[in-house]
Amino acid sequence: MNSIAKRLVDIVISGSLLIVVSPLMLLIALAIYLNTGRPVLFRQTRPGYRGEPFTLFKFRTMRDAWDTQGLFLPDGERLTPIGKFLRQLSLDELPQLWNVIRGNMSLVGPRPLLMQYMNRYTGEQLRRHYMKPGMTGWAQIHGRNAMTWPERFALDLWYVDHWSLTLDFWIILRTPWKIVTRNGIAQQGHVAMPEFLGSEHSKR
Repeated sequence: MNSIAKRLVDIVISGSLLIVVSPLMLLIALAIYLNTGRPVLFRQTRPGYRGEPFTLFKFRTMRDAWDTQGLFLPDGERLTPIGKFLRQLSLDELPQLWNVIRGNMSLVGPRPLLMQYMNRYTGEQLRRHYMKPGMTGWAQIHGRNAMTWPERFALDLWYVDHWSLTLDFWIILRTPWKIVTRNGIAQQGHVAMPEFLGSEHSKR
């Protein structure tokens, strides 16, 4: 019953938000198209509930640029000015409302990370996939990307173990303030979380 209630909340809130922010999303899409070109949306396969892969949608924030060996340049060199602005206010995440409508994601839950991380988790860390990934979450209102991987996973697992609708509403209410204050956007010297290489590598 609780999972049904969570799903209903997801549909009602994300559907309402899509209607409200659709003009803003159109403006963002136009700005990206004029400044960076196509594609406007970034699509990537991410692990969802129980690790099942799904296609995640975001606004594109980086340009395609390679070095002389044909490898992507570092993220910091490919991040566009408009992309940096969108990331600071988490506006690049708005297309994930469609992921919530489709049922791939929830409004609240552990953030969906990369597929290649799946075989790097410990058995305990894998429990973060016992709930659908979220647009925001317990870790996001307690530091976003400025924390270490062990700290982030500990917060994700705390959420999985203590989930309730009341907790979800609390996280939703706290998220706008966290975004506006721009706290914890990234660790110093990084534009996003560093790659997770496994528990032994993330102990720091």
